[in-house]
Amino acid sequence: MPPTPQRGLFDPSNDDAVQRQAPLATRMRPKSLADMVGQQTIIGDGRMLRRAIEHDTLFSMILWGPPGCGKTTLARIIAEHTQAHFEPLSAVTAGVADLRRVVSEARDRLGMYRQRTVLFIDEIHRFNKSQQDAVLPHVEDGTVILIGATTENPSFEVNPALRSRARVFVLESLDDTQLGNLIDRAVSDSVNGLAEFQPLLASDARGYLIDMANGDARVALNALEVAVTSKTPALGGKRLITVDDMREALQSRATRYDKNGELHYDAISALHKSIRSSDPDASVYWLGRMLEGGEDPLYIARRLMRIAVEDIGLADPQAIVVATAIQQTVHFLGQPEGDLALANLVLYLAQAPKSNAAYAAYKQALVDVAETRNEPVPMHLRNAPTSLMKGLGYGRGYQYAHDDPNAQVDQVHFPENLRGRRYYRPSNRGFEATIAERLAWRESLESVQPAPPVADVAPAAARQRGTSAPADAQYDPQQYAGEEAQIPEELPEVPPTRPPRRSRPS
Repeated sequence: MPPTPQRGLFDPSNDDAVQRQAPLATRMRPKSLADMVGQQTIIGDGRMLRRAIEHDTLFSMILWGPPGCGKTTLARIIAEHTQAHFEPLSAVTAGVADLRRVVSEARDRLGMYRQRTVLFIDEIHRFNKSQQDAVLPHVEDGTVILIGATTENPSFEVNPALRSRARVFVLESLDDTQLGNLIDRAVSDSVNGLAEFQPLLASDARGYLIDMANGDARVALNALEVAVTSKTPALGGKRLITVDDMREALQSRATRYDKNGELHYDAISALHKSIRSSDPDASVYWLGRMLEGGEDPLYIARRLMRIAVEDIGLADPQAIVVATAIQQTVHFLGQPEGDLALANLVLYLAQAPKSNAAYAAYKQALVDVAETRNEPVPMHLRNAPTSLMKGLGYGRGYQYAHDDPNAQVDQVHFPENLRGRRYYRPSNRGFEATIAERLAWRESLESVQPAPPVADVAPAAARQRGTSAPADAQYDPQQYAGEEAQIPEELPEVPPTRPPRRSRPS
């Protein structure tokens, strides 16, 4: 017979005295799937995870969800149902030595008693890469079945190799109805709940608790316990719990924010997109969420400077000036005074006219830099510091703009293969409307007219190769852009030529 499992955190036979001293959230933990509130998308009737638990056919998995949604509760239910040895570890206190011990015992248990081992690692995201790697081969060969619980996105916090060997189940925060059911159950439960204190929970206090708990069952139940047990009984032993009692018990909202986790990226994304959409109210809300969650104000200031450049650009050239000034203000003042400076900047950027024309122009220019032939600088644009260079034609034909009354000249500034390219197309918003008017004179210039269309260029290119080209022939667009064709053709071999060496000025 297999040895009797050691008593531990998940052992249902813990002393009653210890159980009675546990917090309300621990005492009220469901003991079965039928009693569990929420998460029906993964443990509802007929769901794969529920079938695996009921039939004891467990597999490695990662339980990902916010605090107080039932990850540890679900692990405890698995411990109650499985015939496998259940070994819990907390990544906060455990290390590689503990993992090696568990794996060694699991290997002996499997070899001698044919008993599997389920390794539950709470807060698995707190393990570093080497610690996660230590368990990887043993998950792969089946020595242990891993169940990891994390509040952080496994895509970022769990090694890809380990993640690929486990199924990820996403647990959601409890909704108001589910949280209300848990609260009502705790108030009326005479065994593990608070019924012995005869609490009377006012409806507005109940609603306030649900709202402030933010979907976290642990926060709701522990705050409820504090409010009830600290309340002086009235006549008849009843304890009326009011909003003020609940407010005092909670102290502050259960803010779900981790400046190093996924919510950090989600919140900054929401702030950025709210400003981009010119919504000042949502923008200042997300700013407050981040600052109250402990976000670095200078990180926010840097992102706001980026918004001024990317999403406002030349529609309001003062945006980056204001953003830079606010960044210096925040750096100088610190918190909390600097927070108001950030609020001013957020509101300024939200109301500013928006344009990504400069951003798009630069991105398109980079595409041509990377994907087209780097033709030489046109001769008339080259610098000619020596007589030799002047003799070779450097700078010849260059038109000096200030010689024109309007400082406007019609000359080609691109390499020939990119002639007529248009990257910057100013919007009609804010200052860019003025820019568009200033650039309107260029529309009719010969130098900015694009090269002939593909249909005209391609047959000429074919004739230069000595090949015939039907009128409806399809040509590689890269060829039109000045690139070599991507579809190879049989061409006569041309001996390579070496470009002449340029003489360097002494």
